[in-house]
Amino acid sequence: MTEENTAVKTAREYYNSHDADTFYYTVWGGEDLHVGTFRKPGEDIFTASRRTVENMASLTKPITAKTKVLDIGSGIGGSARYLAKTYGCSVTALNLSEKENQRHRTMNKEQGVDHLITVVDGNFENITQPDNTFDIVWSQDAILHSGNREKVLAEALRVLKKGGEMVFTDPMQTEDCYEEYLNPILERILLESLATPEFYCNTAEELGMKVHNYINQPQCLVNHYAKVLEDTSVKEKELEQQGVSTTYIQNMKKGLEHWVTGGKYGHLTWGMFHFEK
Repeated sequence: MTEENTAVKTAREYYNSHDADTFYYTVWGGEDLHVGTFRKPGEDIFTASRRTVENMASLTKPITAKTKVLDIGSGIGGSARYLAKTYGCSVTALNLSEKENQRHRTMNKEQGVDHLITVVDGNFENITQPDNTFDIVWSQDAILHSGNREKVLAEALRVLKKGGEMVFTDPMQTEDCYEEYLNPILERILLESLATPEFYCNTAEELGMKVHNYINQPQCLVNHYAKVLEDTSVKEKELEQQGVSTTYIQNMKKGLEHWVTGGKYGHLTWGMFHFEK
């Protein structure tokens, strides 16, 4: 089995698990499973997460009902639903967890946007969509799970129309990251590395994309994971009542602490990328 397939298999098994599916839906705001942009103490995860989606949408050309969006690593579809509701655009949501995709489809129907969103079981290293199809490729905190991130960017480029845009976020390591801060995180998410901002920008340029912007926001990572850690502690009994294992909860709390510490001391970062074909 190749490294690429190993990473895909590992991510699928993790996000299909009862523990992970229940935890993220219960703790991460019920709609979005990505890093939020907190602006003041006491904000909830849903509000901060929605602000991130709004900020990303502001980077692209105006989105209209004619815009075709591909959301890769779409989770349970909060971003896809926001885009469909706000702009009336069509969204193809590609995600490898069948369990998340089932929840995604149900929520789309409940919120009346299932006619605008097509949920596809698959992974972003091998996108089963034709060349030159989409105006926007969108992704939030998902590409880190790939064992071949160059392939993900190449696939995004392939399916974009000329002049199409890729906008995405990802948790990353800094260029001078100390291994002692990084290794516990890699062990937790079963990866060999994290990307750096330089890697994504350089790879995009090598593939022939124009790099419009990278907005470095490491404090968002620190704020978000600190809030998730806080809410995990508050909802620990609720999670246990829903069948989430004690081992999973304790490992999650430990992992969140590593993210917060690494971010505080400049070894981890997070930000928004905006590329164009």
